[in-house]
Amino acid sequence: MSVLMILAAIAVLAIAAYFLARQRALASTNGNPRLLHSLPLYYGWYGTIAVLLPSLAALALWLIVQPMVIEARISQNLPASLIADASKRELTMADVRRVAGGLDTAVAMGTMSEDEARQVRTESTNVRDKLAAVGVALGSEVSKEVLSAAQDYRELASWGAAGRTALVIVLAVLGLFWGVTRAKADFRARNRVEQVVLGLLIAASSIAILTTVGILWSMISETFDFFSKYPIQDFFFSLTWSPNFRGGSDLGILPLIWGTLYITVVSMLVSVPIGLFAAIYLAEYASKPVRAWVKPLIEVIAGIPTVVFGIFALVTVGPALRDWFAAPLGLGDSGSSVMTAGIVIGILNIPFISSLSDDIINAVPQSLRDGSLGLGATRSETVKQVILPAALPGIVGAILMAASRAIGETMIVVMGAGAAAKLSLNPFEAMTTMTVKIVGQLTGDTDFAAPETLVAFALGMTLFVITLGLNIFALWIVRKYREQYE
Repeated sequence: MSVLMILAAIAVLAIAAYFLARQRALASTNGNPRLLHSLPLYYGWYGTIAVLLPSLAALALWLIVQPMVIEARISQNLPASLIADASKRELTMADVRRVAGGLDTAVAMGTMSEDEARQVRTESTNVRDKLAAVGVALGSEVSKEVLSAAQDYRELASWGAAGRTALVIVLAVLGLFWGVTRAKADFRARNRVEQVVLGLLIAASSIAILTTVGILWSMISETFDFFSKYPIQDFFFSLTWSPNFRGGSDLGILPLIWGTLYITVVSMLVSVPIGLFAAIYLAEYASKPVRAWVKPLIEVIAGIPTVVFGIFALVTVGPALRDWFAAPLGLGDSGSSVMTAGIVIGILNIPFISSLSDDIINAVPQSLRDGSLGLGATRSETVKQVILPAALPGIVGAILMAASRAIGETMIVVMGAGAAAKLSLNPFEAMTTMTVKIVGQLTGDTDFAAPETLVAFALGMTLFVITLGLNIFALWIVRKYREQYE
């Protein structure tokens, strides 16, 4: 039985448990719901939870553990030459899974019977052509060992699917029986349901923490591996970035930090004034009809994919800056530059700053405005001397969050600023950022034992620390701002 069919069976049993448990609870009081400890629906939900919780937990655990167990069993029977190290073992098991999946596809499409799939041999059949006929492409001819392992993989997976189905259905039925039998007048169904809901809320809130821990662990472990193979002082203080997978690389981060900060500063010089002035206009000067039209139009920019902004930088902004400014001033002849990427990233951040600043300005108590106007101040004086100072902490927090977003931008930098890692003050020269080099070092055929690949994790860890620091600082400022009017 497939996973979808198992889920459908669980859903049917859960629905049945709801109505049966609810009906049994009412029957225990001769149909008088006032004699129940909890509302009837809580008894029904308890029956549903009794079915869903154990069966879904068992299904999830089985789906996680089964592939690991099967691959461990299969790898024991493979020749030592195919599993000599971790990379060879992974490549071999990938071929085994691909061939096993191809045999499943051939059986499902009717081009091969189940007995043929079990008994096919490389000596009598061209397995590669046989699988290609059903749309499964293999990079090379299938060896006898891989084919035998794939057939064993299918058999173990079939036994695993049968065991999974039996276990999950049995647990669901037992859960239904348990939930229905517990549905009595004195049973505290509401308390049990609320405990389960509380557990789900705690689990949901823990996802962010566990995700952060996972990110840190993956980055820190690989970063330490990198620094065991490359001098830490050369990474942080070298002025040259020149990776070479044949050896002798210079992996200094300073040119990348300079390019990242340079592009970020240019983007903030574009986005902060425009976004802040737009927020002031929408919050203090625009009429309701104008605000109803202008605010959504500004926020439409936030929904445009960054690759579209990258094309805009490559085709429009870059050539315009080159032809109108860089070439006439003798500052360069390339459309890829810090200024190109900075301007486009700044445009990308305008709705972010505008929307947050607008909400922050509107959060300033109306009494401050009324007091200023009552003392004879004009509207512009009220904005400058009362509203902006009161909203300044929140606005600074929005600006810092926008800076974090600009630091992490990749696609616009690739298409608008180029990939040259250099130290220069000329804003019309091509430069690059840490995010671009992270992608570059992990793209293509990479050797994860080489420092030239592992440096991507060190760059990512550095970027993580920078953006995390900015976000923490921004959240601290926003929290301080919110406490002023509680």
